[in-house]
Amino acid sequence: MLKRSRALASVAVIAVITGMGAPAWAETLQEAIALAYRTNPQLLAQRANQRALDESIVQARAGLRPTLDVTIGANYTRDYGDGPLVNPDSDSASASIGVGQTLWSAGRIGHGITAAEANILAGRENLRDIEQNVLALVIQSYADVIRDTEILAIREANLNVLQRQLEEASARFEVGEITRTDVAQSEARLAQSEADLANARAQLSVSRAAYAAVVGQSPGDLAPMPVLPGVPTDFDNALDVALVDNPGIRAATYSLRAAEANVAAAKAEYLPSLRATASYGGSNNDFDRFGDIADNTRLTAGATLSVPLFTGGLNSSRVAQALERANAAQIAVEGEGRSTLQSVSSAYAQSISARATLQAGQEAVRAATVAAEGVRQEAQVGLRTTLDVLNQELELRNAEVTLASSRRNEYVAQANLLAAMGRLEGQDLDPTITVYDPAANYQRVRNRGALPWDGAIESFDRLAAPAIVPATDAEDAPIDTQLKSEVVRTAPRN
Repeated sequence: MLKRSRALASVAVIAVITGMGAPAWAETLQEAIALAYRTNPQLLAQRANQRALDESIVQARAGLRPTLDVTIGANYTRDYGDGPLVNPDSDSASASIGVGQTLWSAGRIGHGITAAEANILAGRENLRDIEQNVLALVIQSYADVIRDTEILAIREANLNVLQRQLEEASARFEVGEITRTDVAQSEARLAQSEADLANARAQLSVSRAAYAAVVGQSPGDLAPMPVLPGVPTDFDNALDVALVDNPGIRAATYSLRAAEANVAAAKAEYLPSLRATASYGGSNNDFDRFGDIADNTRLTAGATLSVPLFTGGLNSSRVAQALERANAAQIAVEGEGRSTLQSVSSAYAQSISARATLQAGQEAVRAATVAAEGVRQEAQVGLRTTLDVLNQELELRNAEVTLASSRRNEYVAQANLLAAMGRLEGQDLDPTITVYDPAANYQRVRNRGALPWDGAIESFDRLAAPAIVPATDAEDAPIDTQLKSEVVRTAPRN
């Protein structure tokens, strides 16, 4: 693991040092997504956490099964009394095996299983959330590298143009066509261009290092950004999908279900429980004859009905605690709903704005290109000054940089919109990807240690158990319909 971390760090360092000097191999966004999907540490750690959470169902279902224990004891006693009946030394030995089976717990076990299953489902949604965050970072870093590569090319081209402009200005100064001021203006713009180029190289190195950190390798010659599948063109549809598929809302809903089951389990503590027990073993009063225990053995079997009468307020406190946690879980569902409304609205607005900026930027580059060529030709016949040429070149380069940034901003905004909708999973972006299925591990471990009568015990345990009642609070409603309507009404349109 340490070697792997060092290797990844080395890749990032190389990306920073070499900048554009990386090997030129073609790399697509799908390849970057597939690599990150397999190797990203944050994603792998969350999968491990989910597998650990799957073990909670094994622990919850263990209550359906008997317990078996073996007890072996040995005692030695020395009496320092003086009476004639005092036995100064005595010892004893015992051995027994016991088995116990809970027959009915008034739903404590059953509701515990329900809560564990709900928590596992919530964990899967949290895994989906982490996956989408990682893939959004992959898309962002991919777009950043492409943007900064374009900007670096723009800065290099601008430097070449200004170098030629300075050479031309110097030649014209020598023959007296222009003044020393014109030459100084060209020198100043060239110096600024060199600074801009250095900044562009540094920014590209930073973006390459960020790409290496999230994907797992330094970027090569990246292919153009493909069209993201499923990008909505209607805000209402995007919001409707998000309120159903957003992993944050779904995780909060499952957590609420688990909290409601815990309330029912806490109420079950007021009810009796029934347990069957049996033991077999024996004892003797002479440790030296330990092997003779078998001659003094007995079998004991029975059932115990335990009825709680007074717990000093413990049960009522647990019920109150569980109720408040259920209320908090319901409020969390409302909070996730509002957060999703905000995320979808923000990402959709940014997507619309970036698209408009992109269209304007394309027109600005076209017009600035025509203007720059015209100003250069006019300057050759004395109709324009050197400063006019330099200013028009600067306007063109600024328009080109803005266009590259707008293209990146629109793409990232679309990815963020898909993530807010819950539609930025691996298979959504690349249907050929080998999907990690968290349910496979759950199915593998769920029945570990199962016995033939587990189903019968669980069904019997749920008889007469407290019902799971949806948590309600007069001050807290489900996702506010009026709030949703207001967001829809004020949403940006194409």
